[in-house]
Amino acid sequence: MEVTNTGIIHGRTDSDGNLQSELKAFDDTKAGVKGLVDAGVRNLPPIFIHQQLQLENKSTCKACIPIIDLQGIENDSKLRAETIGNIKEASEKWGFFQLVNHGIPVNVMDDMIDGIRRFHEQSIEVKKEYYSRDLTKKVVCLSNFGLYFLKKATWRDTLSCAMAPHPPDTQELPQVCRDVVIDYSKQVMRLGLTVYGLLSEALGLNSSHLKDMDLAESLLLMGHYSPACPEPELTMNTGGHTDSNFLTILLQDRIGGLQVFQENQWVDVPPIHGALIVNIGDVLQLISNDKFKSVTHRVLAKHVGPRISVVCFLSGDAYDQSKNSSTLYGPIKELLSKENLPIYRETSLKDYLAQYFSKGFNGTATLPHFKL
Repeated sequence: MEVTNTGIIHGRTDSDGNLQSELKAFDDTKAGVKGLVDAGVRNLPPIFIHQQLQLENKSTCKACIPIIDLQGIENDSKLRAETIGNIKEASEKWGFFQLVNHGIPVNVMDDMIDGIRRFHEQSIEVKKEYYSRDLTKKVVCLSNFGLYFLKKATWRDTLSCAMAPHPPDTQELPQVCRDVVIDYSKQVMRLGLTVYGLLSEALGLNSSHLKDMDLAESLLLMGHYSPACPEPELTMNTGGHTDSNFLTILLQDRIGGLQVFQENQWVDVPPIHGALIVNIGDVLQLISNDKFKSVTHRVLAKHVGPRISVVCFLSGDAYDQSKNSSTLYGPIKELLSKENLPIYRETSLKDYLAQYFSKGFNGTATLPHFKL
């Protein structure tokens, strides 16, 4: 890969005239961030430099997101009630919590991380077979989903697999991680139903309420790979954002870097081996009528790497290409009263996602657009 001939590496200006050509030059290599590192990049290309990072207060507070232990909750009603109370508090205050004793074996989680590593560390020629920006495909590899509309890149490559409700044909999945992607996805779907049951009860509803709304119908798995970064103070692995779906289940390796914005400060989320991170998405905040919070988070770039994470987005029919995503979601009627009027209007996931992506990750929240 002749990186030095593209003007990506050595130029440090970011004029409008050059920006589009630099984005396209990077994308056309189909080698991603991993390709830059393999080519020996020492200074970040301009498209990766986030000027606002130089102005931000990077200090973090000492608070920790809640850790929820699911051990024994099916057989001990008192313990289950206590756990539901903890999940309620975490979802209302943080929008995030870490799950331990969740039922997915540690060896499966470790294999999932290793599978994503194996995929991204294959030769460029092998990965090019999957490289595409056609997101109607069930399996794609690419660097930076929002590269062109955000006009800024982050230090991350991604393997994306739409695993439910209609999984890809087995042969469509990369051979180096095929078996574990299938196994892990099934286990996350089961865990998602458990979490939805607990969240339903935390809202004071029947345990099957959210499940019956088909909120775990779709599963989109993304395996992120962020190599060691030569200038991590200038870029991000993932910029600040909220998630546009209902529920996210995150598996991260031991490098860390995830931060949650809480009380005007960035809070580090230290990795716990064997734990999974759960966070509330925008549309779950909408249907809970602001009882649960979808919170801004980001991932810092680091000198060490690669950092590997596997993010599973649980949603309704948004990722089901066989449907038109026309189901309307609004505040759950059982949560409303004269004292608790609806805050949001109904919307389809299709319309919500259109609004979410139309503004880019510019720090502006999407939910206020749907307020009554």
